[in-house]
Amino acid sequence: MSNLIIYHGSNSIIERPIYGKGKPYNDYGLGFYCTEALDLAKEWAVTENCNGYANKYSLDMSDLKLLDLSQKNYNVLHWITLLLQNRVFTLKSDIAKMGKEYLTSHFALPIKNYDIIKGYRADDSYFAYAESFLNNTISIQKLSEALRLGDLGEQIVLVSQKAFSHIRFLGYEVADSAIYYPLRKERNDKARLEFFSSRRGKPTIDDLYLNDLIKGVKADDPRLQ
Repeated sequence: MSNLIIYHGSNSIIERPIYGKGKPYNDYGLGFYCTEALDLAKEWAVTENCNGYANKYSLDMSDLKLLDLSQKNYNVLHWITLLLQNRVFTLKSDIAKMGKEYLTSHFALPIKNYDIIKGYRADDSYFAYAESFLNNTISIQKLSEALRLGDLGEQIVLVSQKAFSHIRFLGYEVADSAIYYPLRKERNDKARLEFFSSRRGKPTIDDLYLNDLIKGVKADDPRLQ
């Protein structure tokens, strides 16, 4: 994997992404958020009444360190912990607060050692799933299932200055809000429906909730796979 074609959905044309610019409270912290899927970039670029742009880039992956959260040595708890370190959650109970401390202690990843992070995008639905888990209302198994079924896409995030030096602008395509906003809404509604369908299923004896995890479950526990 020497070169990737990636897209960044935006309300503007961005020929030269700038390291250190942006919002620090995104999923994986400060970075440049992209996707390998053109249609997803177009969906992310538009609002209900405004068109956007899918900026296209070539990313030279040679000599860059990639943290791919979909690899088998990681699980959904690594993803949630990364969100906890960057996003703002409403933690409604002592269990949720204890859970945050436990996850941060046992599932935090050394992201400063990496140039690129690849993983789920926590839009409204995915963020709601994560928050439900943190408030002990769904199990880790139900959360993992919902994320797999939701089809909300993965993002590729440039997080190091070195990564920014490896990107080259190739052009852009206009994203028509009349086309891509309904598609974005449909994708999100589908993910929400899958989530609630999953919640209706009966829990099993192996289902793990946050209050179970803080009793000592570690990253290599087979129930997390």
